[in-house]
This record gives sequence, structure tokens and C-alpha cells, in this order.
Amino acid sequence: MIPEEYIQELLARVDIVDVIGKYVQLKKSGQNLQGLCPFHQEKTPSFTVSPTKQFYHCFGCGAHGSAISFLMDHVGLSFPESVRTLSDSVGMRMPERNYSPEARARFKERKTRYDLLHEALDKAQNYYQQQLSQYRPAQEYLINRGLTPEIAQRFGLGWTGSERQNLRRVFENYENELLVDAGLVVQSEQGLLYDRFRERLTFPIYNHRGRLIGFGGRIIGKGEPKYLNSPETELFHKGSELYGLWENRQGIRKAATVLVVEGYMDVVALARYGVDYAVATLGTATSAEHLNRLIKVTNRIVFCFDGDQAGQRAAWRALNTSLPLLRDDISLRFLFLPKEHDPDSYVQVFGVKKFEESVAEAQALSGFMLDSLADKHNLDEAEGRAACLQEALALVEEIPQSTIRAQIENELARLVRFTTDEFREALSRYRQAKEESTRPFIAPDSRNQAQPHTNQPVTMPTDRQSAPRAQTRTSTPSTGRPNYKTTTGYRNRRSRVSEAIRQPMPLARQLLSLLANYPTILDKIGERQLEILRHHPHMDVVVEFIVFAFKSGARHIGSLIQQAEQGSPLHQLLISLGKDSSNLETLPNPEAEWNDAIKKIELENLEAEIEKLISSGMKTDNERKRYLAVLARYNFLKS
Repeated sequence: MIPEEYIQELLARVDIVDVIGKYVQLKKSGQNLQGLCPFHQEKTPSFTVSPTKQFYHCFGCGAHGSAISFLMDHVGLSFPESVRTLSDSVGMRMPERNYSPEARARFKERKTRYDLLHEALDKAQNYYQQQLSQYRPAQEYLINRGLTPEIAQRFGLGWTGSERQNLRRVFENYENELLVDAGLVVQSEQGLLYDRFRERLTFPIYNHRGRLIGFGGRIIGKGEPKYLNSPETELFHKGSELYGLWENRQGIRKAATVLVVEGYMDVVALARYGVDYAVATLGTATSAEHLNRLIKVTNRIVFCFDGDQAGQRAAWRALNTSLPLLRDDISLRFLFLPKEHDPDSYVQVFGVKKFEESVAEAQALSGFMLDSLADKHNLDEAEGRAACLQEALALVEEIPQSTIRAQIENELARLVRFTTDEFREALSRYRQAKEESTRPFIAPDSRNQAQPHTNQPVTMPTDRQSAPRAQTRTSTPSTGRPNYKTTTGYRNRRSRVSEAIRQPMPLARQLLSLLANYPTILDKIGERQLEILRHHPHMDVVVEFIVFAFKSGARHIGSLIQQAEQGSPLHQLLISLGKDSSNLETLPNPEAEWNDAIKKIELENLEAEIEKLISSGMKTDNERKRYLAVLARYNFLKS
């Protein structure tokens, strides 16, 4: 049998709402979620799922159990098949069939490892809180920001101390690798150890079950970066976590609304005014994982952004991410503050009543979409309406079939001076053009031959021998955020508008096609992937595409074409990609295709560096250490 320790660890990491939500449409009902029971016929929902207890129960037929039993009883999987399915969904490796005492011991040891990571974070948290009570300048900073001791205690705020190894006072074995794995300690290339968080206020970050998984830190004096988060660890994944979701869970439930703000300081500052239903992403754009998590706790989500151009672009990215998740029972809204205000300063000037009125009157997603499209395109001209229609079709296609989709289609039809029937006919042609494609990518070579379609994952050819490595890498700040700057961007070649369009290599063309046809991928590109692309000899054009998309705020190909300089190489390339899109087939998982391509590119980069290091003879210790590190990464990716 499968070790009980493994089963318990699996159930602790799986979210039952995600599992059941694939088969049953669940709606928020108090602390739980409800839906029509999949085990018997009913017209009134009596099937309840508890996210806190990780348990389901039907008051009609009595069916109940865990995520494992649901897959067994509803899907018809065996016990091992259910365990394997759930293991795959959370990236756990199911144990081998020879459940020896040694294997059981390994699982128990692994479970203990997670406990030890949590324990290390808890010890650090206790120390940080103790330090705050003793460090007057940090206390004065909080008082000046209007944060009371009660608020600081409620959110567990702390102070790191000023030395490089403050945590040595907490952990007897400061050299324990567990502290590095927990994100508390950093090891330099020279092997020196020091605290990750120094001279900073600390904000503990809890997961949706109330377990401490990481920290945010804010510097109170001069220095960069102003904000610093824990790195990616076994416990902490910033792309799916939300600060304040645990602390404000009761306020969110009471208000039946969640307010998504920019940073954890906004969450804490609003709480002191009684606005205790705010959350913040952790230095990343709002992701589908964030939204799925929020939809489980409330039906009304309000995004709060600054009213400047950066805020508008961030809001547009959030809108694009939200479209595939729209439902008739979910309300997504956008609130834009005056340019000179953040939530804290707005409340100070206008009062909490005015702020909450603004939250209540926030613009609906449909209204924001229509206004944004109207602002981007000249609707007094046929050309502008045509470009607007092209972008609108791509947006609508992302929305699941629903009443809200039908309403948005009607509004968009009026925007471009179409009847509803004309708009839906255009939408049908748009969808048919994508469905009738027989190949996923256009990959022209010197003879303009197209790559044949295959049902297998895209095979990325190796281009290293055909050209020298391009020098497009730019220095990257240590903020952990993407640096969308490039030394050879299209904007730097405006004077050469008559320059012939550069034909990307097949590998680059495939990535460009993905970005052009699945724009949601853009908002998931981080600094690490960007660095991998910069290091490859033929990816400069891909980096330039990403740079332009983020600088312009545009995502869909029609909008990108309109914002590019007429006649420039970028404009020609975008038009080429737009023509290709009519011959593309819809991919079941474009993000997986992108990640697979990035992995292949990284492997090529590593192979090149390994060859270079071997050729150099590795005469220094640093070169030998670098070789071992690169080889280890290469073997990990190949495994």
C-alpha cells in the first residue's frame, strides 16, 4: 500500500476546490462553496465543499469525502490512479510500488523537512517581532505612517536588525542549508553566508491555510530595492500567493468583496481605517492562479490601480488574465485613483467613506474594456474600427460562453458600428480561420518553406552553429523584476524605416507566433526567462518583441500593429505575424509549449557555456566551480 505519510502530505498540498471545480460549477456560499451534486439528480444545490476542512458533503444523498475519494467515486479512478492524478497536479512524485521500510522512512523524512522549513520561518518571525519591540526608529516609522501597535501586531510586522548575520542569534547552526532553502539566508559565490533581510521592516506572508511561507521586507531609509520578497522555495511561490488573504479573510467574507492593491504596505495601511478586505500580489502581475484563489472566497473582485499610464497598463494586463475566468456570477471591477494618490494618501485626504464609495462604484470589467478600446482606436474612421474589431474579437474569444459574454458582444458590436449578427459573423470567421489551420507555426527558412504540422510537441532546432552569439544582454538590477531594456530594440532603428525586415530563425519565429497568438504568455514572462532569451544567439528579435509589448501596454496583435511605427522593421514583422495567425491551429496548452521552448533554449545556452569552459581549460577555481554549477543545472533539466 501507499505510505500513509505520503497520502497525508498529498492531501495537505492539494486544494479540493480545484479538484472538484473541474467537474462541478461551484459558487460561493458563506465560508464554503456550493453546487449541484454530481452523485445524484437535483435542481437545488445541496453539495457543499469546504476549502478550510478540505472536505465535501452532499446533504441530499450523503456523499462525502476527500479529493481522493471524489476522483474514485465520481471519475471512476482506482485508488492508485487517484493518488497519481493528484500527485501530478501538484508536482509530487508518487512512490514506487515496493513500499519498503526505507521508502516509508524517506517519506517521513520528507514530511519532516517541510515541518522544519515552517519551523525555521516561525523562529525567524518570532525574532523579527521581538526586534521591532526594541528598535525605536522602526517603531517611529510605523507611527509616522499612521500604523498603530495593534495593526503591527495583527499583521505580525517585525524588524530584522542591522547586522549581516542577525539570525545567528536564533539558529545555533547558522550554516544549516535548510536556512538557505527557506529563503532566510543567502550564500555568496565565495561561500559566505548572510541574512537575506537586513535593516528592513518584515511582513510575514501566509498561505491560504495560515502557514507561514515567506517574508516581504521594506527598507525604511535610503537604499535599493525598496521592497524585497523571499525567493522561490519549496513553500513559497510568489506567482500564486496573495499578501493579506489570510489576515483579512473574515473582512473579505463580511464585505463580500476583495480589493486587490499594489503592495503589502497598502494592505496594512487600509486595515487601520477599517478597510480590512484588501490583498496584494507580491511583485508580480495578477495571474490566473491569483484570480482562482480569490474567486473561491468572494464573488466580487475590485482591482485598485494608480490612474497613470503604468496603472492603466497593469489594469489591461489584469483584464486579459481575467477573461478566461469570467462567469455570470462573478463581478470583476476596476478602480483608478488620482495620479498623485495611493490608497493610504487617498483615504487621508478624502476620508474612508469616500474611498469605500469609490470601491462600491468601481467600473465594471466590460466598461473598462470598451473605454480602453475606444481610447486606443480612432472609431471615426473605418480603419480604426477595423483594427478595434480585430482586437475585440481576440478578447471575446477568451471569454467562456455565458450571458456576460453575450452582453459584451452586443456592446462591442455597437462600438464598431456593427449589428450583433454582423459581429458574431465576424467572430465566427475569426474562430474558423484558427480552427481550420493545419499547422501550429509558420517557420520560414531561406526558401520560405513552412514547417509541417505534427501532433507531437514542437521540436526546436539547434541554431548555434549558424551564427555568432549576439551581444544583446543588458545589465539587470537586483530587484528580481524583469528588465525590459535592450540595446538593439526596434525603437533605436527608427531612422532606418526602409530597412528590410529581418527574417527570424525558425526557433525565434515559433516563439514569436506563440506570443502573438497567445498574449497572456507575455504577462508570465519573468526576469529569468528573459535572461535565457538574451543569452541565445538568435533570440534578440524575441526580446525586442517583449520590450515593445511592455512599453506600449498592447498585447493583441491588432493593437501592436497599430502602435508600431509605420513602415518600421517592427511594423513589418507584426504584420507578418498577423497574417500567419490566420493559418494557426488552436493549441491546447500554449503556456506549456512556451515553457518547453524556453527549457530547450536554456539547454542550448548551457551546452555552449560548458563547451566554452572546457575549451578554456578551467584554470581557476571560479571557472571549475562554474563548470560544476552549469553541469548540475544541465543534468537537472535533462533528467
